[in-house]
Amino acid sequence: MVITLEGRLGSRCLLLSLMFLAAWEAGSGQVHYSVPEEAKHGTFVGRIAQDLGLELAELVPRLFRVASKGRGDLLEVNLQNGILFVNSRIDREELCGRSLECSIHLEVVVERPLQVFHVEVEVKDINDNPPVFRVKEQRVLIYESRLPDSLFPLEGASDEDVGVNSILTYKLSSSEYFTLDVKTNSDDNTQIGLVLRKPLDREDTPEHNLLLMATDRGKPELTGSAQVLVTVMDVNDNAPRFQQSEYEVRIFENSDNGTIVIRLNASDPDEGINQEVSYSFNSFVPPMVIDQFSIDSNSGEIKIRNNLDFEKVKSYKIRIDATDRGHPPMAGHCTVLVKVLDVNDNVPQISLTSLSFPVREDAPLGSVIALISVYDQDAGANGQVTCVLMPHGPFRLVSTFKNYYSLVLDSALDREKLSHYELVVTARDGGSPSLSATASVSVEVADVNDNAPLFAQPEYTVFVKENNPPGRHIFTVSARDSDAQENARVSYSLVERRVGERALSSYVSVHAGSGQVSALQPLDHEELELLQFQVSARDAGEPPLGSTVTLRVFVLDENDNAPALLPPAPGGPGGAVSELVSRSVGAGQVVAKVRAVDADSGYNAWLSYELLPAAGGARSPFRVGLYTGEISTTRALDEADSPRQRLLVLVKDHGEPALMATATVLLSLVDSGQVPKASSRLSSGSASAEAALVDVNVYLIIAICAVSSLLVLSLLLYTALRCSAPPTEGACGPGKPVLVCSSAVGSWSYSQQRRQRVCSGDGPPKTDLMAFSPSLPQGPSSADNPRQPNPDWRYSASLRAGMHSSVHLEEAGILRAGPGGSDQQWPTVSSATPEPEAGEVSPPVGAGVNSNSWTFKYGPGNPKQSGPGELPDKFIIPGSPAIISIRQEPTNSQIDKSDFITFGKKEETKKKKKKKKGNKTQEKKEKGNSTTDNSDQ
Repeated sequence: MVITLEGRLGSRCLLLSLMFLAAWEAGSGQVHYSVPEEAKHGTFVGRIAQDLGLELAELVPRLFRVASKGRGDLLEVNLQNGILFVNSRIDREELCGRSLECSIHLEVVVERPLQVFHVEVEVKDINDNPPVFRVKEQRVLIYESRLPDSLFPLEGASDEDVGVNSILTYKLSSSEYFTLDVKTNSDDNTQIGLVLRKPLDREDTPEHNLLLMATDRGKPELTGSAQVLVTVMDVNDNAPRFQQSEYEVRIFENSDNGTIVIRLNASDPDEGINQEVSYSFNSFVPPMVIDQFSIDSNSGEIKIRNNLDFEKVKSYKIRIDATDRGHPPMAGHCTVLVKVLDVNDNVPQISLTSLSFPVREDAPLGSVIALISVYDQDAGANGQVTCVLMPHGPFRLVSTFKNYYSLVLDSALDREKLSHYELVVTARDGGSPSLSATASVSVEVADVNDNAPLFAQPEYTVFVKENNPPGRHIFTVSARDSDAQENARVSYSLVERRVGERALSSYVSVHAGSGQVSALQPLDHEELELLQFQVSARDAGEPPLGSTVTLRVFVLDENDNAPALLPPAPGGPGGAVSELVSRSVGAGQVVAKVRAVDADSGYNAWLSYELLPAAGGARSPFRVGLYTGEISTTRALDEADSPRQRLLVLVKDHGEPALMATATVLLSLVDSGQVPKASSRLSSGSASAEAALVDVNVYLIIAICAVSSLLVLSLLLYTALRCSAPPTEGACGPGKPVLVCSSAVGSWSYSQQRRQRVCSGDGPPKTDLMAFSPSLPQGPSSADNPRQPNPDWRYSASLRAGMHSSVHLEEAGILRAGPGGSDQQWPTVSSATPEPEAGEVSPPVGAGVNSNSWTFKYGPGNPKQSGPGELPDKFIIPGSPAIISIRQEPTNSQIDKSDFITFGKKEETKKKKKKKKGNKTQEKKEKGNSTTDNSDQ
């Protein structure tokens, strides 16, 4: 790096160099070079890339460029080697005029990231301009009466160079009458004049032709010359004289026109007309001075003619002649130096360069957004400018150099909160009163993909009836992205998984643009009750962001399966149920049973049995249980009854429309002595079937118990781990029951008997226990008016499996001991039946009754009826309209046992507990009696 400063004096140059070096080392960041003017194209100036600490390989990628306001073609940088060189002719006089200091200020800008450097290149003067006289011939009038040593001023030469190259020496051609006088005044201006060495004699020599030469001190020296023509005149021998040869005046630039600058006074010792003096501008005064000032020829007052402007001309040098009116007239001379004082009359100027708009919202702190430069033409404090940025926000101004500022990012941006900023830069000078200027900067924030699409809720529950047409629209998901343009364009897709043996995409599809979810094929409730899957929403940003939502599609059952009769007992002719009935059986004895199942759920699978009337209208001595399918006698059989009874049993479900099937039951009436053989045959067949089914049920019970134990153990362990952590504020506590969803088939609601909030660290409290119960109208007691369940009710998978298991258990002889034996009476779905042995299930009726309370009553014919408050630990309720389910959430759930549905009324609980011991004792006695009866048969 080359740091060169020139001066006239060596000590002064050294002092300035040390000062600039100290300022640079203190952190100004400016690089200095020097180059002589008129240097040839390609002249080496400096290794600018190396001095700025930049790598050569990154000049082109980072868009390295050099800018100079109005002087962009003088210097250039070779991007291959990082050398600053002269690009075109540099004329110092054209560039800086007569200023002692002449520099070219360069702005070096590199981007990615944006950096700005300031480089100052000093242009050194060379002696390329010779001294020049404004006029090639100067005429001087001298009276012959002038005494020796009289001085006659001449116009000196001017040199456009500066420094040593502008210091001139004058030389006059040889003359015996004249010599040259050279003086330097206080402002380093040189005045020359002719000095008369001896008296002139006009008659001898009327004219003197002299050669005036001016030589500068440059290397090499350059000279200029002018002719001096001296005319000798004879008349007046005393010229007017001023009190001093030079006057200095200071005046403000805002002075009004007509203001008196100075009043001159010259005196002439002559008398009469030779004493009268008139004032005028010297003929050498330039026209610019004449335009700005005027002089009164009589009074000698110099006044302002046009407005002064300090920024254009800071001082005026005026030569005044005082001429008497003698013959010949004689003149005295003086110089008036007018210095114009600055006033604060210029507003600061603001310019914005290198704008980096729009600004990405993820731009790092400290990023340079724009470069701002200010300029004030005034001087001193009037030209000192400070900048302020309003409003105070995510941006701030950083001063990088004198009158240069950088607009940088001060805090993080968020386009979603504010996408546009209107900034105002105010520049104010230090004058009194101060002047200011403002500039507006509009900053747009560019969006980046920093927001993922969000769904309104994390999970949706959808109900779809089975047997839907292919392509049916079942739901529409919608996600909102707060970004803009491509970053906010959301597309939807399925999260593929396996559903059984098939792919999820074979069941449903989602439209990528609208989010419409459609079923691709008819859904079958018997095959798939719940289809749970996820839909992904992804934006089009880079990189893309996404989120998922869970859809729980419940397939609602329709009555599309007719009742199916179970295979008849072995030995039955033609697939009909065939039984041997003793004529000695009494009224109300069960002699046969029709078994049927329905693949549907809920009311669609609730079967009823009806005995079709016999041909001819004869009254049959048998009847069939409405919901049990058991055929029993209505009276004692006699000899008049036909020995072969053919019964047609109609099996019908409760769907809409109802589907039905018929079963044929053949009963052979035999004497009591013939029954044991048949019975033993039936018993042997039943025993083998019973033994086979018992083995299956044992394995099933063991598997169920193992799975249940594992589930309970997992829930207890998970609950202990979750509750061991400190609970978050507001995560636990009682809350109002919230309706989850409702449809034509019923409603899911929280337990109203007792509310228990769930402690969870992952989200809002949830309820684990939910009850699905039909909307039953208020009415009279269920014992008087049987109330059928709504056919749209569907059973849960576990309940339907229990129904099927009960049927198979009855086939194996587990639920009943055989014809004539004591039967286990299970509660049925009807609220009242005509059979005395049937049970009763009474749902709650009327407002204010707990919807989770159900009362089970056993018929009077049940020999094993328990106490009112006692129920078996595990039981199956065929056709029950109440569905009890526990929804598992991925949270730490704490379930109070009191939240489960209780059977029976609460106020009867204590009474039932008291009767529990007595009922157990009575049940043991009944079991003993039943065993005795079976052995007798």
